[in-house]
Amino acid sequence: MKLRIILLPALCGTALWITEDLYFPRRHDLRSFDPVQVASLETAMWRSYYDHRALDLFAELTRLLRQEYGMPLWRSWLAAYHAARAAEVFQRGHNRGEYERALPDLVSFYRLILRTSSADFDVSAAARLELEWWIVHRERERHPPGDLEQALAVLQAEIYHLPAERFAEHARARAEAMLLRDARAAGADWSEIGRLLSLSWSSLHRAVR
Repeated sequence: MKLRIILLPALCGTALWITEDLYFPRRHDLRSFDPVQVASLETAMWRSYYDHRALDLFAELTRLLRQEYGMPLWRSWLAAYHAARAAEVFQRGHNRGEYERALPDLVSFYRLILRTSSADFDVSAAARLELEWWIVHRERERHPPGDLEQALAVLQAEIYHLPAERFAEHARARAEAMLLRDARAAGADWSEIGRLLSLSWSSLHRAVR
């Protein structure tokens, strides 16, 4: 009985904490981030993804969401779960219909970002644009040069309500980093990839600030 009396308030408090953490709006400015830290964490995430280190990837993504995008603890875990599941579903796909099975998790991911943002954006549109650049990257042999850059720029334009042209440098450097990794695979020059990602996110930071 004494144990129950002790545990019940603790369980109720934990439940309230989780509920507040997951569902109460937060007001973080998506324009406020450290581009060098974002680039460093994204580089680490890419390495973990391609080395199939799922736990490291999850930890790095949750750190990015908390540190740079203002998510509280439980929300960052849930968002990372949806992002990881979307990537897993997409990775198993072989055509657009199968790729689109990742869309519900991308919508959930962006909905959690919106719940933490001080500015509004269209969650469904952002999720579809995220999926679109994934598809363009996967099927890059079928696309003319520049399509991947355009897809990356259009996503940021949707989120920040600015012309896609403002994100041309961001998209160009990020696409170059992706293609460099693709070309060299196991022998990728991670130092150069990190430099390109730093250039990319620094450019985006200037564009939105």
